[in-house]
Amino acid sequence: RSGVCGLPAGGRALPCRRTPGVARRGYSALGAHEAKVATGDGRGKPGPRCRVPRIGWRTLLASLASFVLALAAERAPVPFPAGDASRVHRIPSMIVLGDGRILALAELRGTPADNGTNDLVASSSGDGGMTWSPPRVIADIAGRSLNNPCAVRVVRGPHAGRLLVVFQSYPTGCGEACVEPGIAGDRTCRTLLVVADDGGATWSAPRDITSGTKRPTGATSVASGPGVGIQLTRGPRAGRILVPFNEGPYDAWRVYAAWSDDGGDTWAYGEPAPDGSPGRGNEVQAVERPDGSVLMVSRQFGGGGRRKSTVSRDGGATWSPLATVADLPDPSCMGGLAERTVDGRQVIVCAGPGSTSARVAGTLWASFDGGLSWPASVRIADGPFAYSVPAVLDDRRVGVLYEVDRTGGIAFKVVDIPERRADQPRPASTPATPPMER
Repeated sequence: RSGVCGLPAGGRALPCRRTPGVARRGYSALGAHEAKVATGDGRGKPGPRCRVPRIGWRTLLASLASFVLALAAERAPVPFPAGDASRVHRIPSMIVLGDGRILALAELRGTPADNGTNDLVASSSGDGGMTWSPPRVIADIAGRSLNNPCAVRVVRGPHAGRLLVVFQSYPTGCGEACVEPGIAGDRTCRTLLVVADDGGATWSAPRDITSGTKRPTGATSVASGPGVGIQLTRGPRAGRILVPFNEGPYDAWRVYAAWSDDGGDTWAYGEPAPDGSPGRGNEVQAVERPDGSVLMVSRQFGGGGRRKSTVSRDGGATWSPLATVADLPDPSCMGGLAERTVDGRQVIVCAGPGSTSARVAGTLWASFDGGLSWPASVRIADGPFAYSVPAVLDDRRVGVLYEVDRTGGIAFKVVDIPERRADQPRPASTPATPPMER
């Protein structure tokens, strides 16, 4: 009474009579393929009786294997499962390693609040996100709240193969609106770095890099990403590690970048992007474009429900005025960026809620013109969807690590990179003039 009568040569299940009340259900293998079992017309009415066609054993075994893999995918553990109020996972970060393994990171909080006894934890997958290792702590400092993990994989230069995680350290009980300006002292927000030279098996003790990433006066809080940093690959600054930041005071945030030209040993920072549109930029992510310029896209506060963007043509030292991105809705929530060159042309993807008013309807948008427009999209998840980080797995697929809701569950899903619409012209190259410089 499974509802499956048989499989013809094409492998498609035939609708059959089923047990009343058994709902129709489909299983999805993380976007790689779908196997659906038809059990009637979907409205509770039984399907017609059918005859089992003659099929080969190879077809039957292949169909059964697809069904089993799909069922396993639906039940695969998430990297950071939801806990109770004393064990909350939030703020995802994710990078793909050189051997194809996926490393996911997050804050492990003692309460749902942003500031508390937060540690940083990591989980890894060696099978494309189907299964994940148990989360383990990679940074823990007594009396401090660790926030905003921003991971970078070094692919060239003196520390090629090294993994970096940049993050902030707040005094427990004194968050973003409480900390004081400066780069020293117990009531300041500090920026720290941990590194791994063995693919994430072991991590260094945290090292303070505040003086190279934060202005000594004026700035109160700072936040790296959260999400990922990048390493530039083009032009005179190829090899530079660039981490996107925002800085306080609270409710007067500005976005900027910090960088290292020696694989993370020393750090410097640039000027903030000028305000060029209503509202403020906040949590921010970056990608490099084919001409060597860097595009940053940020969360907005008071900006009319649309993300903001800015461009640097000098490796992050200066930025164009922040401009509204009309194609990217934002209910004021961190969103992720990634890029990939497909068939010789760059595709930039942005993940975030597909709403201007609520953290729901997770969506992956694609830009084919360096961030000028975002005309194509695919749905990641229909329900709750908050902070997210996309990572390109190959020329056609993106893995997305995302917060399911504020209970602390962080899930992983593979989706196809959105395709260009047939009516959208293909640009000759990345435009020399970004949207905020028109």
